[in-house]
Amino acid sequence: MPMQIVELREAIRQALDEEMQRDPTVFIMGEEVAEYNGAYKVTKGMLDKWGPKRVIDTPIAELGFVGLAVGAAMTGLRPVVELMSFNFSFVAMDQIVSKAIKMYYMSGNRFKVPIVFRGPNGAAAQVSSQHSHCVEALYGNLPGLIILAPSNPYDAKGLLKSAIRNNNPVLYLESELTYGDKMEIPTEEYLVPIGKAKIVTEGTHVTLVSHSRMTLLCKQAVDELAKSGIKVELIDLRTIKPLDIPTIVESVKKTHFCVVVEEGHSFAGICAEVAFQVSEHCFDYLDAPVKRVTQRETPMPYSKVLEKETMPTKEKIMQAIKQVLS
Repeated sequence: MPMQIVELREAIRQALDEEMQRDPTVFIMGEEVAEYNGAYKVTKGMLDKWGPKRVIDTPIAELGFVGLAVGAAMTGLRPVVELMSFNFSFVAMDQIVSKAIKMYYMSGNRFKVPIVFRGPNGAAAQVSSQHSHCVEALYGNLPGLIILAPSNPYDAKGLLKSAIRNNNPVLYLESELTYGDKMEIPTEEYLVPIGKAKIVTEGTHVTLVSHSRMTLLCKQAVDELAKSGIKVELIDLRTIKPLDIPTIVESVKKTHFCVVVEEGHSFAGICAEVAFQVSEHCFDYLDAPVKRVTQRETPMPYSKVLEKETMPTKEKIMQAIKQVLS
């Protein structure tokens, strides 16, 4: 199969372009997506190719344009809404929570809402507390919403194409710090299935579960621990909801130990849910309690030194694995 090396932002752009070519009901809207080519240049060149009716700049008014997109989805279109930061989705919370993800149920199955909300989630570099929140645990509590969090260009393209074709509201969470990451992906069309985790590295000593950018830190820890003979099985969730519990369970039954890593906070977080699922399904197989590595319970500081202290790191992940195995 012919291959190409692309950045993650280009993989997302290819997914958008291919789906707009395939389906004339797909369109893009959001702040600076058109004239400015996207705040992170994900939609570069899309306005020139598809025109202002399918690549639409919006005012700085998330509540308004998200509501517009929900209405468009209800009437047969497939909007892809870029949020400059998922922190800004809080402004549109009523439209997302009370309208988009409940409309199918509230209308007695008459209105589908095929809509994708995409953009950067979590921390970037020194953007402080109002631009660094991880939203997956907040939205994960709500039925009716699919949540995706790719960690690399291959998954980013394949998952976004699957998301756009899905008839349900989808939160597609990116990381600003990975937009420039490069990877070899096929030039031909492919899809990545929603709801299926990926075993990044196989191992026998401990299961390590993560998603999005934290998977990359976990991979660094896995490679470092391999030098001392510790074989870690690393699982990239890719889909937060629905969670691929069978893949996690089968791994833990093999290794008997589990560490879970996320960029968000620990209380009621994704790690908490994964740890419970492991405890429920693998209780008789676990040789130690499940351990979590998360962001500290504090708003994200601006200081570079404090930011690093707050966030999970390769060293913290390695320490957690060694503590579990001891």
